[in-house]
Order: sequence, then structure tokens, then C-alpha cells
Amino acid sequence: MMRYRYLIAGALLFSLLHARSVAQVRLPRLVSDSMVLQRNTPVQLWGWASPQEKIRITFRGKQIRTTAGSDGKWSATIPAMSHGGPFTMDIKGKNHIILRDILVGDVWLCAGQSNMVHQMTLHSERYAFDITNANFPEIRHFKIPQTTNLKAPSDDLSAAYWKSATPTDVADFSAVAYFFARNLYQRYHVPVGLINASVGGTPIEAWTSKEGLKDFPDIQTSIRNNETITPPPAPAVPEPADAGLDNHPAWYDPAYTPQHWHPFTLPGYWNDQGVRELNGIVWFRREIDIPATMTDTSAMLRLGRIVDADVVYVNGQKVGNTSYQYPQRRYTLPAGILKPGKNLIVVRITNTAGKGGFIPDKPYYLAAGNDTLDLKGDWLYKVGGVYQAPPPQTTFRETNCPAALHNGMLAPIIPYTIKGALWYQGESNMGNPQEYSRLLPALINDWRNKWHNPALPVLFVQLPGFLEVQYLPSESSWATLRESQRKSGSLPHTAMAIAIDLGEWNDVHPDRKKEVGDRLALLARKMVYGEEQLVASGPLAEKANISDNKVVITFTDTGSGLITSDGLTPGQFAIAGKDGKFVWAQTKLEGNNVIIWSPEVVAPVRVRYAWADNPDNPNLYNREGLPASPFELNIDL
Repeated sequence: MMRYRYLIAGALLFSLLHARSVAQVRLPRLVSDSMVLQRNTPVQLWGWASPQEKIRITFRGKQIRTTAGSDGKWSATIPAMSHGGPFTMDIKGKNHIILRDILVGDVWLCAGQSNMVHQMTLHSERYAFDITNANFPEIRHFKIPQTTNLKAPSDDLSAAYWKSATPTDVADFSAVAYFFARNLYQRYHVPVGLINASVGGTPIEAWTSKEGLKDFPDIQTSIRNNETITPPPAPAVPEPADAGLDNHPAWYDPAYTPQHWHPFTLPGYWNDQGVRELNGIVWFRREIDIPATMTDTSAMLRLGRIVDADVVYVNGQKVGNTSYQYPQRRYTLPAGILKPGKNLIVVRITNTAGKGGFIPDKPYYLAAGNDTLDLKGDWLYKVGGVYQAPPPQTTFRETNCPAALHNGMLAPIIPYTIKGALWYQGESNMGNPQEYSRLLPALINDWRNKWHNPALPVLFVQLPGFLEVQYLPSESSWATLRESQRKSGSLPHTAMAIAIDLGEWNDVHPDRKKEVGDRLALLARKMVYGEEQLVASGPLAEKANISDNKVVITFTDTGSGLITSDGLTPGQFAIAGKDGKFVWAQTKLEGNNVIIWSPEVVAPVRVRYAWADNPDNPNLYNREGLPASPFELNIDL
């Protein structure tokens, strides 16, 4: 028996030694075919192999040698090189790896929440020409898969690939990042790599490391707690019984004869049209006459945005569904679904909280060939089912936990050399907008520490207008967070793209992504690429002084001079005395200053501009067409 034990132990030892002897060089997902490497600076590569394995990298006629450590990890530094490509990289250890189609140019990290996520395809109507004519194979995009890690930084990513900006692949690019890269590429003709690390609905803390959040005791406690817990499962949300599906025939079937349906004007919310605080399932239907010219080709059905989830049927056939409220509903109907004469459109909406229905000021139409039929107006509705109690809400989301996305999505790529970073986020921190003035600098400093680059350029987007317009001066979480962003722009090697004029009151994902990307590119051209004379920002408030009982506000970044976009006096300026009550101010432009006053405020102490969730016509610009940032200033007395 003892002899057999020795034999088994010897076999296990031999297997372990053999496994180590044949271990192969392995690369991180990011270091792969079609990657873009950063030009004009040493570039770090890394990976894994067997302990003490010798590795040789050949690239652009140079050889770099390195040896794996006792833990099997290795790294190598490629000397600075000029832009160009495509090139091939040869990596040889006990195995042989060849990477092809490599470019050398500028690499930008693009991070944030949904407005950075939003792909070109989600804005395909506005940017149809840009998608069809995308022929920029030297613009590359690497989308990091959504991954969290509550316990520690991860070593690598799951499956992901570099893709080029062609009509086939550009639809999956971040729209903001693509237009940023295209702007720079068309100017400098240098390859651009975009590393897209973004997840919708996530707070800034999730993208900052544990070390980067060291000055936030409550957050540190949360991180420590999360390191030891087992995340609870998401609560099940069973739908209520639905009379529309239980009926025979079902309510979407053309054979069904509607009874006791009620009129509904589309678009709109059912809470505003006779249904009180209903969480459940509501069906909508409309019969529409279709000319024969629309029936021999595919058609486009546009149903704006719907709160929350929908399933859509045309003539009894399911043509599309969306599981949450934010995407615009754009469904393609294959040829043959429409028929000459009467056609039936049925929409089944499930809503779990808040006002359900069709969001106003969005496109609602059916188009085929050269014909377009407006779908706004008279519809019918009927309630199919009601939640007996409020559906359980998810209270724990790993993607929202501090450091979780940093660990899962950023830590695996941090050795990769980058030119700079783009950041578009803030909506999910609206619950505590004042703290953002500390969290954003913490994120920036954290990334600079992790990349060992104290001057890493970070360009971020100030949140655009959103929600209903308010016509009296009032407090605003959105304005407070924008002010936190504005103050963060004073950090060295940072710049803020002002987007107050690019919002939509009824959509947290406004459509005009090209302008955002172009404004980020302007900032990069000036701060990073050396076009120092370029006017890259809209006016930024500098200080406010009292002169002749009026407040004089001075600005930087006035360019060729201050103007108003409509030729009227500057609007959206408010003024307050020691009581803190703001009133609208009278205003006038005087050179590159704005003069404001109010007979209601004898001794003003604070001023605000465009201080609202969604300010009504903030019209102050510079002559280069860039809007002024919203702000709040104490008056220098």
C-alpha cells in the first residue's frame, strides 16, 4: 500500500512539473489582433507564462526580451515609436504567438454610464449617413464586457475584440467616442484606438478603486462589507395575470372583437388620461388604412419611447419588444406583414413604477417606401392586469457598488498605455450632487495614480438639460451636479465639454451625440494636441463684483466675444441677497462681461446662470458658437 502511495505522489509531482514545463505564453484580451498601441511613448505589454520562462517580442524590427517571474507574470516595454501600421508582432516563448493588423496611434479610454454606452445604432436615424459611410479602418473600438468584482481587482477580461470603423461594425461603437475619434482622425490622420468601459445606470464610485476612495469613510465601509457578502439574487417580479393573453382569441389577434375599450390620445401617459396610479399591463390598439404602395416592401415602425416594457404586434404578428424604458422603439416590419386596407397595430405595455405610457415629443409613425403615416392621435386602451402590490424593487446591484466596475473592467487594462481619458457620467449620482465635487477629482487622481501618469488628460462632459422646464428660480439637483463638474475643471490637465444646450426634456439619452464628441475633440485639440490658440470651450464664469450697485460677471473662454444665440439680452440669470431667495435678474452684455441687477435685491451676494434641471433657453455663447456653462458664484464684496 505504501508503495502505491509513493507511486501516486510521484505521478502527481511529475504531472505538476510537466504542466509547468509546457506552460505557454498567454496575453490579456486587450493585447490582440487589430489593437492600437500608443505612439511617441514607451508602451507596456504584459501577460502570463510558466515561472522563469524566457520571452522574446519582435515588433517593427526591434526585439525586446523579458523573463516571467516566479508567479508566471511578465511585462515588457516597447520603446517609443511613431504612428503607422498595420504591423505584425511576434511573441515567442515555449509557444509562438503572432498578432496581426496592429496600428500605432493614440489610445483613449472612454468611460462612464449610458450616454457613453449609447451605440451608433441607437441613433441610427440621425446618423444613418455616418453609419453607411463609415470608412475609417484606422479608428478602432474595443468594448469591454460588463464585469464586476466585489472582492479584488481582476486580472483579465472575458471575450472582447478590437473592431474597425466600417459600416459593418461602427453601429456598435459608442456614438460619443466615435465622433470624437473621427474628428481627430480627419484632422491629424493618426490612428485612434477607443477602449470603451461604460455601463448604464452606474455611479462614479463604481469606477474608482478602493485606494482612490480612501478619503470617503462611508464608502470604505461599504467596500469592506461587499468583499465578504454573497450578493442576494434579484427579486423575482412575476407579472400579474393578463386578460389580454388569457382571452381566446388574444387581444392582439385580428380575430378578436374589442369590447369596453377606452379612448387614448397618443403620445401620453395613462395616469393623465383616466387611469390612476396603475402598475400593471395596459393594451393599446389602432386600426390604420395602408395604401398598396406600402405593402410590397419592408416598413419602419417608430413608437418613440415607452415606459416601461412593450411588445408590439401588427396584424397579429409580433414585430418587436423592448424590456426597459430608455431605448427608442424602432421596429422593422418585413415585407408581407402590411396589407392594403385596414391594418391592426397593438402595443402591450408593462409598467412597474411611476407613470406608464408613451413619452411625448418623440417620433410616432409608420414608414415604407415613399409613404409615412402619422401614428399620433386617437387610439384605444384596455387594462389587462394589475399588480396587487408594488413590484419588489432591486436594492442591490453589483454594478453600483463602489470599486466593483473598476475591479472588473478597468483593473485588467490599466497597464495598457493610453493618451488620455473621456468621461461622460453623473446622472446616477443625482441623489447627492454636492459630493460629486469630491468624487470626480478622486476618480481623476485615482486613474492618474493607477496609470502612473500625474498629467493624464481627462476630458469630461457636463450634463445636458433634462426634465421639465421650470419658469421660476428654484433649487435643482441637476444644476448642483453640473456645478460640481464645473469646479472639477480647475484640476490641471482636465477640461469640460459644456452640453447644456444638447439635452431633451423627456430623454436622459439625448440624440445629439455628434456635438458632444466634437466638443470633446475641440478640448483635446487644444489641451493635448497643442492647438493653443483654438477656442475650445464655451464661456466659463470667473468672478462676480459689485459696480454701481450692479453685479459685473467676468468670464474666461470668451473667444471672439460674448453673444446671445437669439440676439436678445442674456437670459436665465438669477440673483439673491443674504436671505438666499433668488429672483430673475435684468441683464445686459457689456463687452465680455454680463451686467445683472434686480430692484428686488438691494444687496446681492450670489448669482446663478442656467440653474435648473432643464433651463429655458440658456442663450449666452461665445462667437465661436459654444455655450456658456451654468454656474453659481458668490459675489466679491
